[in-house]
Amino acid sequence: MPILHIAGYEWLDWNAHLEVVALCVLLEAAYLYAVTYLRPRFSDAGRVKRSQITLFTLGVLTLYTATGSPLHDLAETYLLTAHMLQHLLLMLVAAPLLLAGVPGWLWQAILRTPGAMPVARVVTRPVVAFAVFNASLLLFHLPPTIDLQLRVHGFHLFAHGALTASGLLMWWPILSPLKELPRLSEPLQIGYLFLQSLLPAIMASFITFSESAAYSFYEEAPRIWNLTAVDDQQIAGGLMKLMGTTILWSYMTVVFFRWYARVEAEEKEPDWDDVEAELRELGLEGR
Repeated sequence: MPILHIAGYEWLDWNAHLEVVALCVLLEAAYLYAVTYLRPRFSDAGRVKRSQITLFTLGVLTLYTATGSPLHDLAETYLLTAHMLQHLLLMLVAAPLLLAGVPGWLWQAILRTPGAMPVARVVTRPVVAFAVFNASLLLFHLPPTIDLQLRVHGFHLFAHGALTASGLLMWWPILSPLKELPRLSEPLQIGYLFLQSLLPAIMASFITFSESAAYSFYEEAPRIWNLTAVDDQQIAGGLMKLMGTTILWSYMTVVFFRWYARVEAEEKEPDWDDVEAELRELGLEGR
């Protein structure tokens, strides 16, 4: 469906992407079925908050925005910037929303699958999750890999799935709802997110400050908005650095104030050891 023409190009010709629509509908339907009809079957299932349903639904909508909206067609035909935005939405927006929306009892039910929990204990360790996320980030942004994604549709879908999965792992030490696979303490969460904000920024700097086009597909792509391939590449690198840093540092700020509030509340609680000592001095202990 042609929406807008610039310089002779139908740059927002929007394909329906029925496979993405079907996947998102199936994912949302399975979630709603689990938290409504399946929940009574689990004796340890707690209440599902409306906020959790909202977060999960927003995560699914973000998945669709990244992979099924005109943004996807813009990325597959014209702009590296659009492609970079897709990946950032999958890793740093959709992944934490989906993770925060799934209640702990549902994760426990999923991980009861034979062999699932031992694997989960390994891959959700902060060091492993950190390594997997950054390895995926690097791998799927190398020039040969980007070009392969754009020339082979099936591989592009696989890349999007892998980036989303690696995003779920990266956010697990921050948002985990399970005692069996616990979150990091607040100070360690801040350190973890700080380190996480550095590595993508370093990679983004290489893209931003390159004086030649690194991606052959986008070098050959039709130009729109009077952007050269190098201009597009520099904007994409800047977007990666700015958006990624903003999201991660914003959550670092949230964690810091949550930590501060908890410590302050603990300091206001009475020290019962001191109280008992005073009672003993007054001879009132045990009365």
